Amino acid sequence: MTHQAHAYHMVDPSPWPLTGAAAAFLLTSGLAIWMHFHDMTLMILGLTLLLLTMNLWWRDIIREGTFLGHHTPPVQKGLRYGMILFITSEVFFFIGFFWAFYHSSLSPTPELGGHWPPTGITTLNPFEVPLLNTAVLLASGVTVTWAHHSIMEGNRKEAIHALTLTILLGFYFTLLQAMEYYEAPFTIADSVYGSTFFVATGFHGLHVIIGSTFLAVCLMRQIQYHFTSMHHFGFEAAAWYWHFVDVVWLFLYISIYWWGS
Repeated sequence: MTHQAHAYHMVDPSPWPLTGAAAAFLLTSGLAIWMHFHDMTLMILGLTLLLLTMNLWWRDIIREGTFLGHHTPPVQKGLRYGMILFITSEVFFFIGFFWAFYHSSLSPTPELGGHWPPTGITTLNPFEVPLLNTAVLLASGVTVTWAHHSIMEGNRKEAIHALTLTILLGFYFTLLQAMEYYEAPFTIADSVYGSTFFVATGFHGLHVIIGSTFLAVCLMRQIQYHFTSMHHFGFEAAAWYWHFVDVVWLFLYISIYWWGS
């Protein structure tokens, strides 16, 4: 930074976008092969490459932002705009699923029996596990806010406790959803109800796993004294993402579990 006359970060060439794209291709192809031919080789290869890419890319960004001083205020501003645009793209991603659900449920076709839920579908009780999951995610939103305020106030121990609690709640949510899927009285092949239910809630569940991983990295960084009260955008990005996941779940619960059932 001493040799340049500006506060911007000129990113060095990196192989991780390429390995990340290759990992995504191998993982999705491997999932299709596993589902059709029951061979997990390609899927495991893709998952291994993805985890390796995540680890090394995060390592590089932590070095740049924490130890090399590249994340100056203008750079942090750009990162904030980038995260806001990314979350906006995720909003439109989920709007597509809600559009499919409401298109089918507000005017059910004769093939569905002319009503919603479709004929032959036994829905889940929205006041059992789905309501517990709602309480768990809302509680995790409170704990991640607690962690944020603790970091801003320089209270390291409280931030660690709050982050740990948030991650545990995230994994508890994932466990409850896995049990719900296992015991569901319908499958993804059961008409448009099954497909919209499992695609929408499944992608949300994937986002919870990603968010939990993001927060786990932040917890490790907090333990290693990476965050200060004025320099902690890595955690802020994770917290924004987690709040987005919370809000999407509220819409899913109200639309698919409660109204849709």
